[in-house]
Amino acid sequence: MDSPASKDAELTSGPPDARRLTRFFLPLAVQAASQSLCYPLVAMVATRGPGGPLDLAGLAQSNTVLFFLGMFAISLVPTGMVFARTREGYRQFYRMSLAAGLCASVAQGFLCLPGVSHLLFGRLIGLPPSIEAPAQITLLASIPLQLLFFSRIPYFVVMYLGQATGIASLATIGRVALTALLSPLFCLAELVGPVWAVVALTVPVGLEALVSWAFARPFLRNQPSTPQHAPRLSELFWFNLPLTMGGYFLSLSTIFLAGIIARAPEPERMIPVYYLALGLASPVAFASSRMQTIVLAFPPADRYRQQTLRFAAAAGFVLGLLPLVFILPGPAEFYYVRLQNLNPGDLEWVRQTAAVLVLLPLAVALRGQSEGLAAWLKKPLIVLCGHAVFLLTTSAAGILALSAGVPGCLIGAASLPLGSLASSATMRLALKRHRV
Repeated sequence: MDSPASKDAELTSGPPDARRLTRFFLPLAVQAASQSLCYPLVAMVATRGPGGPLDLAGLAQSNTVLFFLGMFAISLVPTGMVFARTREGYRQFYRMSLAAGLCASVAQGFLCLPGVSHLLFGRLIGLPPSIEAPAQITLLASIPLQLLFFSRIPYFVVMYLGQATGIASLATIGRVALTALLSPLFCLAELVGPVWAVVALTVPVGLEALVSWAFARPFLRNQPSTPQHAPRLSELFWFNLPLTMGGYFLSLSTIFLAGIIARAPEPERMIPVYYLALGLASPVAFASSRMQTIVLAFPPADRYRQQTLRFAAAAGFVLGLLPLVFILPGPAEFYYVRLQNLNPGDLEWVRQTAAVLVLLPLAVALRGQSEGLAAWLKKPLIVLCGHAVFLLTTSAAGILALSAGVPGCLIGAASLPLGSLASSATMRLALKRHRV
């Protein structure tokens, strides 16, 4: 009987037609979407605290900062898929991952200092005090979560390289299941508020990291050893640096958008609405971003770029429709009002925001496909340029929308897809100029 790993490997043994791409992509999409689904699940813990939806808005802001500091972890995945194909390369990759996690955690601790924290959340982002306070405390409480995020990356990468996307997704599915179990239990036990929401996030991630290590061990043992071709740590660092900087541009754009939305009318109403709608759009958008992994998994990427482009467009379109289920009568009241404690009077704003966000997964899928092409060709500076355009586009769109009087919740919903589309167009133009 074939092993799960060998079955996964068969998926990439030939040209990436729609069937092969779908079978390879679905576990990746489930894993990515599952990771993001944990945040809507723990939202019920946060919103049942004394501040209600304001506590959730503060938690969302601290998570934005956490992801900004941890952007190095996301950019490590393409770096690992290029360099961690041997035991020697994996060791270097593991060392860099560990060092990056420690640096991100130290930086996060610095931002938790009272004066620095107020400068970030109160002055720079411009949050009102009712949202600033939960943002400050949850940023401190999530330092262990930051370390755990980095600890998982090497294990995921080695399973991706073994074409074991199905196996890699199992640990994450278990994480989501545990989060789904803990969240209502915390509510029943009245362990509610933003800090308990962080606890409900952290415990399952710790288990996910442990299970991923166990799943990755057979693939680590089977890695080839090529001491004469061992990559230098500096080589990995300089390849990853432009990807990381580009990732920071992506994360920084969300912080800028939050600052713009906070300066629009009724921020204490519009910010929670925006993050509740984004909480369901983000999982499918994150799943769409795995198009980068698809491109890297089917070498040579340049031969298959048209197939992966068509697949990215189709998958992004389908994924974008999924969150619209929750704006229908019945599901909308159940999820947003009953579970997330939203004021029923704001439900129409959520519907409008979710309708605009339908374009986000499609735009992210197209951007991810372009990122994969650039990474495969070892042109990380093209990715950096594309992400810089993302930052400029989202910021400019947000400022223009603010000056035009667009409601705050719609500013972010419209700016994010525009940024991804502009980023993808920039990368594809640069790749065309390089005759790719």
